Amino acid sequence: MIPIEPGQEWTVESFTPEDARGVADLFLGVYGSEYPIQIYVNPDLLIRENQAGRVISSVAKTAKGDIVGHNAIFNLAPCRKVYESGAGLVHRDYRGGHGIFTQLVAHGLALGRERPDVDQVFGEPVCNHPFSQKMCRGLGFVTRAIEVNLMPAAAYAKEAWAAGRVTTTMDFITLKSSPCTVHVPKAYESIFPVFYEGLDDERQFVLSGQPLSSQQVTRLDTRIFDFAQVAKLAVKALCKGFSTVMKAEEDRLLQQGIRVIQVWLSSGDPSLGEAVDSLRSSGYFFGGVLPRWFDSDGILMEKLVDEPVWEDINLCFDRAQTLMALIRKDWEAVRNLNKNKHGRTGQ
Repeated sequence: MIPIEPGQEWTVESFTPEDARGVADLFLGVYGSEYPIQIYVNPDLLIRENQAGRVISSVAKTAKGDIVGHNAIFNLAPCRKVYESGAGLVHRDYRGGHGIFTQLVAHGLALGRERPDVDQVFGEPVCNHPFSQKMCRGLGFVTRAIEVNLMPAAAYAKEAWAAGRVTTTMDFITLKSSPCTVHVPKAYESIFPVFYEGLDDERQFVLSGQPLSSQQVTRLDTRIFDFAQVAKLAVKALCKGFSTVMKAEEDRLLQQGIRVIQVWLSSGDPSLGEAVDSLRSSGYFFGGVLPRWFDSDGILMEKLVDEPVWEDINLCFDRAQTLMALIRKDWEAVRNLNKNKHGRTGQ
């Protein structure tokens, strides 16, 4: 890590092109040269992404111009108005009681409120230590989903923060209201109210009872994160061939060494329930709800190659613990369903 004089005064500001080299040095110093996301270690690329608005960076900067912290909001969700808050880190000499990271995230939320193209922000607090969970709660985020086994321990090797795969929560905050209708799968009718409790927007809930359409073709948008052995599938359209399309895509992904498959489904689709039943019969379990994910809301379904070490998932607050208990119960139910159906576990 490039030395930076400790104890300097600092401010949190919007990123400028002059900050790019300092941001890259900070990422390389904390995570090493194997950091997989090139945007943050390539100064020219970081400048271009910020200028295009695909990444909106905040930096903590000393009076001398040293970059001691970074966080960004960026769009990876299917809805272009849903941004993730992430890529956050602080120089080791400026951690512990300074409040830099919290101010960086708050600065990103303030920028999002000012922009017409940012309606919703979510974060992914890790569950191997409590800091980011507490920070998100303090800023008004609410846990809506949990990504089990999302990240490999290797992602945190330089800082020695994890011994096994790391689970994250998905915490959301609404910046601009957009009411919509949510179709509730029969399989999760009893638990949907828990996941939506305290939503900072308006929703109308109806039970999903419509069959899958035969008038369109199932379309998937798959993103593979090789370093994490994770695939995320956004279902852009549902039809009666959904199970066949999913099976072919799953086989392809598993052959590539993927160990975690996430499927995002729109709860704006009245045939959601049948798609959920199909996924459950193939070993997928419920991970939570995703406000505004497709402009309409979404839900998360997950399938794991490795059995989670549930006891190693550190959840700080009662709400996340309640959601996790419901998710684990569905994981167990799906495992038993597939064991009885196929004579083996579906995970």
